[in-house]
Amino acid sequence: MKNRSFAFRVRILGALLATLAPDAALRAQSATPEAASVPAQSAPASIEAPPVAPPQSAPVAPAPPVSAAPAAAPPTRAAPAKAAARKPKPKPAPPRETALSDDPTPALQPQTFYTTSKAADRYRQIVDLGGWPRVGVSLRPGAKGPAVSTLRRRLAAEDDSIVDTAKEKWDAELTAAVKRFQFRLGLKQTGVVAGATLRGLDVPAETRLLQLSSTAQRLTAFEFAYGPRYIVVNIPSTAVEAVEDDRVMRRYAAIVGDPEHHSPELQAKVVAVNINPTWTVPVSIIKNEIAPKMLKDPTYLQRSHIRVLNARGEEVDPRSIDWASERAAQYTLRQDSGADNSLGSIRISMPNSHSVYMHDTPSRNLFANDYRFLSHGCVRVQGVVDLAAWLLDGASGPQMSKDEIVQKIASGAREEARLSQYVPVAWVYMTGWASADGVVHFRDDVYHLDENSEIAGQ
Repeated sequence: MKNRSFAFRVRILGALLATLAPDAALRAQSATPEAASVPAQSAPASIEAPPVAPPQSAPVAPAPPVSAAPAAAPPTRAAPAKAAARKPKPKPAPPRETALSDDPTPALQPQTFYTTSKAADRYRQIVDLGGWPRVGVSLRPGAKGPAVSTLRRRLAAEDDSIVDTAKEKWDAELTAAVKRFQFRLGLKQTGVVAGATLRGLDVPAETRLLQLSSTAQRLTAFEFAYGPRYIVVNIPSTAVEAVEDDRVMRRYAAIVGDPEHHSPELQAKVVAVNINPTWTVPVSIIKNEIAPKMLKDPTYLQRSHIRVLNARGEEVDPRSIDWASERAAQYTLRQDSGADNSLGSIRISMPNSHSVYMHDTPSRNLFANDYRFLSHGCVRVQGVVDLAAWLLDGASGPQMSKDEIVQKIASGAREEARLSQYVPVAWVYMTGWASADGVVHFRDDVYHLDENSEIAGQ
């Protein structure tokens, strides 16, 4: 009965609307939910419902004109849009702009303080003369116009090889000058002015002077026993250099402390290479990271292969500890060696008052980042097995080859390989420096040490 009554009401409604203007009928259709729900076969014979297109079909042609009021016609189902059915294409990763230099000149040498101080004097003159112009726009080979001349004048302020600064056409000389600039900032030498290159060009001369002066100030009290072989970690460069006979024999990408957990400036000596090391969790990490995680997930330590030891070195059940109390940090937390170990497969032992060191990492994909200020203070080294082999290849002859180190790592056995001759290591914070050949280099002041220095306050 309900169905017959409903159909009867629909027929009466259609007859009434037939006397109205077509646009009024359409408004009535759109305002009447019941009419919108009528199936196609219940529509009056004089109304031809348009066909419904299947998904991904071509657009459907419009229906022919109707001879009666369309009030009782079923709603037209639009074909699904092709764009909505397709998954959006993932955005391409931004191009990597930083690059490790193949320059054999070490960042840190006995004369670095002198050459950097001398460079600061030169940049002070640039500042006194009004600095350099701002480029402000991206440019590439083939460009023409006043912006090209501005770029020439900007580069000429630091690069004496540029003679004609008025030329408004890009040529091979300008491409070479851009590449030299990119080299000095640790960027890929693309010869294109964009991204990090443009940002570097537009850094004011006053900032560059501050970087050189602050670096020289930090090097004033730096007394380092260089020796014939040494290691340099320049923190702002996120790079590690293995130096031998005043030449960089190996240079590695590094991950250093984040802005809240600085990698410290220090001097130490590498005494051993630990293969398949365990990791003793620092107290600060227990308090700030481990304890909160254990309160949320009591299985976290077990899944991370971290054991809890008491003062007697006895293993303790993590479930017996109140991780919300201060006593939780009094236990020793030690992570087993293996693939999940936070130190990876190699730890470079270099005793120092900061309890930091260089090591491997299971998250090796992070070395591909431009921004590598990600650790809690220690330095992760890409290619650390190669660095370990260089360290163990002392003056008395090879102690362990790279292949032997790889085999020992694969065995899973823990081993400490002592160096026959200790190798000095320096971690420095140089945002602006001049190498022995007089070339001036700059890196970003991620820790903001320059702007907080005594020189900045003058």
